[in-house]
Amino acid sequence: MEYNVKTLEGKDAGKVSLSDEIFGLDPREDILARMIRWQLAKKQQGTHKSKGRSEIARTGSKMYKQKGTGRARHHSARAPQFRGGGKAHGPVVRSHEHDLPKKVRALALRHALSAKMKAEDLIIVDNLVAAEAKTKALAGSFETLGLTNALFIGGAELDSNFKLAAQNIPNVDVLPVQGINVYDILRRGKLVLSKAAVEALEERFK
Repeated sequence: MEYNVKTLEGKDAGKVSLSDEIFGLDPREDILARMIRWQLAKKQQGTHKSKGRSEIARTGSKMYKQKGTGRARHHSARAPQFRGGGKAHGPVVRSHEHDLPKKVRALALRHALSAKMKAEDLIIVDNLVAAEAKTKALAGSFETLGLTNALFIGGAELDSNFKLAAQNIPNVDVLPVQGINVYDILRRGKLVLSKAAVEALEERFK
């Protein structure tokens, strides 16, 4: 399919051909949900930890005699029901990662790109280059394009001026094409691809 290309100033810069196998799919929410769950699980540190009864620094001697007190039978003060005791079945240090087939991950990325295309939230620009690293000037260009919440995907190498100017603008992320991912695509309102990024994606899914 043919798609219009714009400049950062909002002017027309020709057209580009997009593959239906990447940008023309009917998005499936179940695949996108699986991918986001996999990404967020992989990001979790898993360092949460509480002490069990075997780890509490407290006497292990019997609290009082077994019989004759009229009270319940107890042994160690480290038991979970006592103040200062160990937590029963508390969190432990572990990895939250789980497996997701590589083909499903690749399919999810194509579905995310197609979802942006279907929602008309995809913008293609000729290149992501700034003459100088000035946030104010770049923010003005974004206003021209109507961008307040967007993910920018450049080529393999990002323009340093553009990256520096964009990093202080709220709700704007800039990534090289090798860093493109489903979670970042869907968490931002608009997806802005450079022509170099489109070519790299076409090559990647050839």
